Amino acid sequence: MFFRRKGWLRKEFDEKLLEQLGIVRANWTNQKSLVEKSFDPSEDILCSAKLAEAKYFYLIKEAKSRKINIRK
Repeated sequence: MFFRRKGWLRKEFDEKLLEQLGIVRANWTNQKSLVEKSFDPSEDILCSAKLAEAKYFYLIKEAKSRKINIRK
């Protein structure tokens, strides 16, 4: 009776994780293209690109540990 919500909450948070993964991936690709297009990127741009990359790979690792299948 009390444990029925567990599956529903897991599904909801998995969907939120996938949404965040898409947002962070778009941000990372934007930062990466900005670094590639600039002649002399500043330290701020390089740091923000590295931070976006780290966030993206962290979310990928979290999705793998939760065994989320992106393709349905």
